[in-house]
Amino acid sequence: MALLPSSISIFPIVFLLLTISVSKAELDAHYYDNKCPQLEKIISETVLSTTFQDPKVPARILRMFFHDCFIRGCDASILLDSTPTNQAEKDGPPNVSVQSFYVIDEAKAKLEKACPHTVSCADILAIAARDVVAMSGGPYWTVLKGRKDGRVSKASDTINLPAPTLNVNQLIQSFAKRGLGVKDLVTLSGGHTLGFSHCTSFEARIHNFSSLHDIDPSLNTEFALGLRKKCPKPNTNRNAGDFLDSTASVFDNEYYRQLLEGKGLFSSDQSLVGDYRTRWIVEAFAKDQSLFFKEFAASMLKLGNVGVSENGEVRLNCRIVN
Repeated sequence: MALLPSSISIFPIVFLLLTISVSKAELDAHYYDNKCPQLEKIISETVLSTTFQDPKVPARILRMFFHDCFIRGCDASILLDSTPTNQAEKDGPPNVSVQSFYVIDEAKAKLEKACPHTVSCADILAIAARDVVAMSGGPYWTVLKGRKDGRVSKASDTINLPAPTLNVNQLIQSFAKRGLGVKDLVTLSGGHTLGFSHCTSFEARIHNFSSLHDIDPSLNTEFALGLRKKCPKPNTNRNAGDFLDSTASVFDNEYYRQLLEGKGLFSSDQSLVGDYRTRWIVEAFAKDQSLFFKEFAASMLKLGNVGVSENGEVRLNCRIVN
């Protein structure tokens, strides 16, 4: 799975595993009940208003959350800006196209007025990720809270993000390092029901794929020919690409249906159909959207616990450490 798209640049092919501890701090759904009771209302209103102005916001925020949690855990390190002496995560190759940071900035500014020095940027991002899924037609779940914001953010760490070229074995290993199982892998890959990808993330599948095949044989032929028209060689349109499924602004199970038809945009996605450990889950979700929604909410709760620690701070500005 290439973690979540809105517009995706080339991920590094080199793959190194970064070990992240699973939650060391106890999160609580009622963490802010007394300290900042208007928290969720402020965040949801901010997400809703920004999405109304820019329909790309949901896919971008969901992808931002995934990319944050997969590097150093869910500590909002992806929100930190680079400095003269350090290139931060958001400027690493896989994250160059991660956008809409302003949404989190806006929510944080409102929360600093309502309840100063109280709500972490990491919790804002976790809640915003839930909200963009729900407002796009997907499930709603109660977000556990109490995360602290990390002080370290390194672009070099982004090499550990799962690339769109990975096979099932590599994906399973990557998720396992974060305390996530095979079902979580297939379930969270369903986040690809939202968003758009640039040609650079899948063009190797449709041009000169191998010495035997010009096009990846796992691709539906008609679908592949359509992609070639959108992503010709040479391609001078840097914005060219395709949506990740046919209902890319709606959170649904269409992603899984298209995988079974050979219409997965990334080889990492399509590989889920070709492996006995993952195919049955793809088939179950393609058949039953309510099951997918139930499992997605559960897996997002697990993802939100990755690397959570009592160490850290509550940033006053999500872009800089205190």
